[in-house]
Amino acid sequence: MKLRFEYNKTFLQNLNKQLNIRKRALPTLKNKETALRLEVKNARNDAEKLSSDLDSIVLEQQEGNKIWCEYDLSLLGVDQVTIGEKKIAGVRIPVLEEVSFVSAGVNLFSSPKWFHDGISVLKRIIELEAELRILKQKIGILEYARKKTTQKVNLYEKVQIPEYENTIRKIKRFLEDEENLMKAAQKIVKSRKEKEMETGL
Repeated sequence: MKLRFEYNKTFLQNLNKQLNIRKRALPTLKNKETALRLEVKNARNDAEKLSSDLDSIVLEQQEGNKIWCEYDLSLLGVDQVTIGEKKIAGVRIPVLEEVSFVSAGVNLFSSPKWFHDGISVLKRIIELEAELRILKQKIGILEYARKKTTQKVNLYEKVQIPEYENTIRKIKRFLEDEENLMKAAQKIVKSRKEKEMETGL
């Protein structure tokens, strides 16, 4: 969208204000973009690590695949997943606070001995899975915020600031030319009056 302007001092002052606002905001926006970029990178690294941890636990359990068929699914259930919020560079992101479980206690006499260990393995898998899902949401939110911030930085840096500067230059030149013409006109009028005064005497 082309910047609309008028050739007067009031408009020039408004443009200068707008330009200064953008120039002051630009470093902050660049810092925010850098912080978000770093957070996205860290979150991706965390997600890769969690995913690898999850894969290794599942791989370890595949050896005992046959005995997992005996596992009683009623022994463990997810009661509640508590998700909090945290602000990173002005962006609200979800944070996993706690996964609470409902456990139906293992009868040590009638259940296989490994059920107790199986419960802790399942708890760990569920916690990792929940954390990974939240982390993926976090990456999506941060990535979106980073793209928006990058767009704003580019808009200010490559479009608006140069356009404001160019428009201010045009208005200043116009006002200077207008002022020079007025001074020239005043000199001409003054010199005519002086000639009239001389010839009149």
